[in-house]
Amino acid sequence: MPERLRPTTPPGPAGEPVVSQVSAAEVLTLGLGLVWLAGGLALAFFGGESAPRGVSLIALVVLPALLFAGAGFALHRMRLLKEEARSLHAALEALRQERTTRTQASAAALRPAAAPSQPAPRPQPAQRAPSEDQSSLAFDLQLAGPPLRPEELSRALNFPDGPADAEGIRCLRLALEDRDAARMIRSAQDVLTLLAQDGIYMDDLLPEPAPTELWRRFAGGERGATVAAIGGIHDRSSLALTGARMRSDAVFRDAAHHFLRQYDRCLQSFSKEASDVDLQAMAETRTSRAFMLLGRVAGVFD
Repeated sequence: MPERLRPTTPPGPAGEPVVSQVSAAEVLTLGLGLVWLAGGLALAFFGGESAPRGVSLIALVVLPALLFAGAGFALHRMRLLKEEARSLHAALEALRQERTTRTQASAAALRPAAAPSQPAPRPQPAQRAPSEDQSSLAFDLQLAGPPLRPEELSRALNFPDGPADAEGIRCLRLALEDRDAARMIRSAQDVLTLLAQDGIYMDDLLPEPAPTELWRRFAGGERGATVAAIGGIHDRSSLALTGARMRSDAVFRDAAHHFLRQYDRCLQSFSKEASDVDLQAMAETRTSRAFMLLGRVAGVFD
């Protein structure tokens, strides 16, 4: 947990730390212990022959006083723990609000993608005259464009950086014309939008890079600890927020699992033709960061 989430005392009304005061119950408990101890010692010194001595003095005077003192300390400790829990809760809520309102530029990267991601209306077939020869039926066939290059797919999976990112928008449009790539793009856009609702933006996450060979082995079906390094997202606050959303939100959970399946298929296909440079570029995209985050929460790298 970041240091800013570790306040030693709960914040006061003006944002300043509140100095923990001793409660009335703690004062009463400690006072009773001192009174008991003082009374027992007075009885021992001035009680004459009937005064307790030795083991009796310890059992009747010292031990009860220690019990009073222990109870007072326990009450004090419990109060401090409650105050710390309240302060941590307040800090987490502040972090959620901060992450929701910050990095507006990151959210803007998703907005320009929405416009080119809308499928163009399918052209309607031309109306034929009734007398036209029906032996040659016309079908509404869309000619496939040129194959999507690995670098274009990687650029599309990173999404445009803004309205001025002409190359990013061009690659995104090309990817949306490819059936398999379009499924990957739309599933990625869904989870990025849902994560942004919790203030989690991919530009804020700094994954630890993994060797390209590990990505190839993962694409080939290898799982477990030997390839777990590709899940390089370790931001605890983002992992905690995503895990809580995964458990409580069925829509988010379904979208996340659909995205993980699409990414796995895309990576398998991509790795067969991509060079090491292309594969590394794909691993650094916003879509791949979402895969690392959701994969860790879903246990993909366990």
